[in-house]
Amino acid sequence: MHLTLTTLLGIKIDQVVYELIIPTAAGEIAVFPGHEPLVALAVAGAIAVRYKKTDDDSHLEYFAISGGIVEISQKAVRVLVDESDHGADIIEAESKAALERAIVLRNNAGTQLELEKAHQLVDRHSVRLKVAELHRRRRHL
Repeated sequence: MHLTLTTLLGIKIDQVVYELIIPTAAGEIAVFPGHEPLVALAVAGAIAVRYKKTDDDSHLEYFAISGGIVEISQKAVRVLVDESDHGADIIEAESKAALERAIVLRNNAGTQLELEKAHQLVDRHSVRLKVAELHRRRRHL
């Protein structure tokens, strides 16, 4: 099936894949060729991509995504998100420091708006750290 992962900055992936695991508001879903048509709300999390049927889990590629929309047909998947980062592009030390700053912002939030923004930052950097760790573990398998 054909995957297109598009962010506000452009297309991140535009190629044929065998399997996707996508975080949605209803939970993670696995998508294979021939999947029933579906439109779902993507949530912040990690997308796992298996390019070939014969690839084992050590060949999965991971992308951190923000929330967005997923459109699935039997032959294609389109994922539209604000931002997405490949596991190899995430610098763990920077994401960890950003997460720590976001936690301080959350703990010191004075208004509901500040609290919501801080929660978004905590979620974003938590996901980035998770994806960086998944990528690092994959390299060591």
